[in-house]
Amino acid sequence: MAVRAVRGAIQIDGDDREKILAGTSELVATVLDRNEIDPQDLISIVFTATPDLTAEFPAYAARQMGLTDVPLLCTTEIAVPGSMPRVLRLMAHVETPRPRAQIRHVYLRGAAALRTDLPK
Repeated sequence: MAVRAVRGAIQIDGDDREKILAGTSELVATVLDRNEIDPQDLISIVFTATPDLTAEFPAYAARQMGLTDVPLLCTTEIAVPGSMPRVLRLMAHVETPRPRAQIRHVYLRGAAALRTDLPK
């Protein structure tokens, strides 16, 4: 079975703990669903948040979803002038039989504008 990386992002409405947790949960669940990933096949997830999102760690939402034995890491996205605000991103490393061309990266809400080249 191959190891693949799956990317995703979601724009959050504001720097609010509950909004960060809900948005992260939506993003993780959608990545797993669209790629038919069993949580047991997760190797790790790296979360990034733009510098304007500080009210909660995205990894906490993943823990609340039951991903308690998956290595998780949170970090800050670089502050590029003019970049989209309030964006949570993830890169999940997974074991999957899918070839790279069949991995479905997930960009939700306003973050969909970051990757207009991807199918919905």
